[in-house]
Amino acid sequence: MGRGKIEIKRIENTSNRQVTYSKRRNGLIKKAKEISVLCDAHVSVVIFASTGKMHEYCSPSTTLVDILERYHKHSGKKLWDAKHENLSSEIDRIKKENDSMQIELRHLRGEDITSLHGHKELMALEEALETGLASIRDREMELFKGMKKNERMLEDDNRRLQCMLHQQGIDMEGGDMENGYHHQHQHQHHHHHQVREYQPQMPFAFHNLQIQPIQPNLQERF
Repeated sequence: MGRGKIEIKRIENTSNRQVTYSKRRNGLIKKAKEISVLCDAHVSVVIFASTGKMHEYCSPSTTLVDILERYHKHSGKKLWDAKHENLSSEIDRIKKENDSMQIELRHLRGEDITSLHGHKELMALEEALETGLASIRDREMELFKGMKKNERMLEDDNRRLQCMLHQQGIDMEGGDMENGYHHQHQHQHHHHHQVREYQPQMPFAFHNLQIQPIQPNLQERF
């Protein structure tokens, strides 16, 4: 018995729906690859799952943007509104301007000079180089003056510090000499005071001194 026909309707079971989506998505992308290789067709497939995740495939010989542009031309349908068209034109303008600037930059580097055929173009390039060189020299001179100014400031600070250290050394030497003189003066004054206190004590000591006979029995004999 053959398989029965499956009714095409939304699968209510979340797990079964996810499994079916994964299988059929892979099958669809596989068929797109096969027709692209077998028939040399330009194929692009974009799939969004219910979760919002995107899956895509595009033939190796083309891009999704190219396919959309071709679709726009052949179908006559506007894929972009006026705002997006203006944005696309602005992007094209910026790309062209960037390409022009890249060419000019190569010329300033001395590259692709052979592409300049007119004398006016060469003169304009030479003038631009001279202007740039003058600006570079001005900037170098400005930096050089700034360096010299910083050197002078550092030298002034160095001399100021040396003077401060020298003055501190002089102050310390003067303080040591003053402290030595003061200490010596105090020592002399203290010594003189001790002498003055000691001198009056000598008579007082002799005044109270009583001579004792060496032999006590001498008095008895006399």
